[in-house]
Amino acid sequence: MREKLKAIINEVINEVLPDKAVKNKLKELNVQSEVRLVSIGKAAWRMANAAKEVLGDRIKKGIVITKYKHSEGPIEGIEIYEAGHPTPDENTIKATKRALEITSNLSENDTVLFLVSGGGSALFEMPKDGISLSEMQDLTNQLLKSGANIIEINTIRKHLSKVKGGRFAQHVYPAKVLSLVLSDVLGDRLDTIASGPAYPDSSTSQQAIDIIEKYKLKVSNDILNALKEETPKELPNIETYIIGSVKVSCDKAMEKARELGFNTIILTTQLNCEAKEAGRFLAAIGKEILENNRPIPKPAAVILGGEAVVHVKGNGKGGRNQELALSFAIEIEGLEKIALCSFGTDGTDGPTDAAGGIVDGQTCEKIRKAGYSPEKLLENNDSYNALKIANDLLITGPTGTNVNDLIVMLVE
Repeated sequence: MREKLKAIINEVINEVLPDKAVKNKLKELNVQSEVRLVSIGKAAWRMANAAKEVLGDRIKKGIVITKYKHSEGPIEGIEIYEAGHPTPDENTIKATKRALEITSNLSENDTVLFLVSGGGSALFEMPKDGISLSEMQDLTNQLLKSGANIIEINTIRKHLSKVKGGRFAQHVYPAKVLSLVLSDVLGDRLDTIASGPAYPDSSTSQQAIDIIEKYKLKVSNDILNALKEETPKELPNIETYIIGSVKVSCDKAMEKARELGFNTIILTTQLNCEAKEAGRFLAAIGKEILENNRPIPKPAAVILGGEAVVHVKGNGKGGRNQELALSFAIEIEGLEKIALCSFGTDGTDGPTDAAGGIVDGQTCEKIRKAGYSPEKLLENNDSYNALKIANDLLITGPTGTNVNDLIVMLVE
């Protein structure tokens, strides 16, 4: 079953690589003018390289800002920067400053080709005056550990930034911003993907302040004052297209699972809950299929897309996909003919080198034989080391794309 899961994963990753989507959309739009290119996010290098192949010398100046180890080499005429993710660092500020320089003093006849993928919120950042990078880093880390979802996190980011929440589009005005977007956000909310640098913001200052209070975050008065300034609600100079999303990855997973002989169902493309609970819930569905052949008959493939959250209470190492997988493994311990893979399509899950995990009924047995308790490891948010002991980590390396997380459960 593990080999079948890996076959599904490989098919999905190959299908959602952004190269083809960028090329097809640029050819469809028939972009003939000279452009300034700004590409941000974990898929930024591939998106920019695809644009270069189509537009060639029409790219007057360009910049890529991506995560460390996500660049695949030089692109002629385009500057390449790598920076911190999920927390911005000094290279983030340096690269963003350069992007703003490249897109300064433009006219209404100019076009900025803005290529956006997941991870852009951390990688494209310039704090408002009076807010230090260290304050932004501390607040980002607090949010990541609080259990806040990506929409809440980005609501805060947008109100503290000179480039997020539509402010990048304001910066390049009156030039036109043509955005091609690879979505990693539930429901493909354009004002949330990478914190919407070139899209009108629907969130409000009050919502940002409410999130601070909800999670009891410790912030300075400078941050509180900055949050009170509203983001742009109208932008006349933007044109935006979504070219890839988690829906595409789920559809491709379903297609491949059917090809392998499984009855298939997509439960949701908008998973958004505690990772541990998602694991337990999926285990319950798996047991129902095993024992009662419902809600879908065996052999069955159950597919979900989205992004779970982790409320960190322990001091272990892991990510949301690894935590979901370990929670699932505990619930189905000892059962045969059931397996699950949960992974980030970008190839990274939390602050680890793993994309996620592949687990089955023997996972916990292997952990216990090594002298460890899977339950205690889960409680300590130490899913990485638990799955490492079981040799059940999924390590793909950077994939060049990012369209949320994908979970596939197989029951035979």
